[in-house]
Amino acid sequence: MVNIEIKLTLPDNLAREAEARGLLTPKALQQLIDAEVERRRKVDRLFTTLDQLATVDIPPLSDEELNAEIKAARAERRNRRAGRA
Repeated sequence: MVNIEIKLTLPDNLAREAEARGLLTPKALQQLIDAEVERRRKVDRLFTTLDQLATVDIPPLSDEELNAEIKAARAERRNRRAGRA
C-alpha cells in the first residue's frame, strides 16, 4: 500500500458539507477515488469498443428488422418480469 498525503483547498461551504457527510475521511476518499478510477476504465472501454464497432462492415438493420428486435426484447423483458412475480 502507498501512503499519499493530499492537501485540499475547498470553499468553506463545500468543506463543511463534505465533512458533515463523512466524505473527508481516508476511507471515504479512497472509495471516491476507487469509484472514479472504475468509471474512467469503463469510459475507456466504451470508446475502445465504439472504435472497434466503427470498423465493422455490417449493413444497418432495416426498419422492419429493428422493430422485430425491439419487439423481441420487450417480449423477453415481459417474460422475465412475469417469471419473478
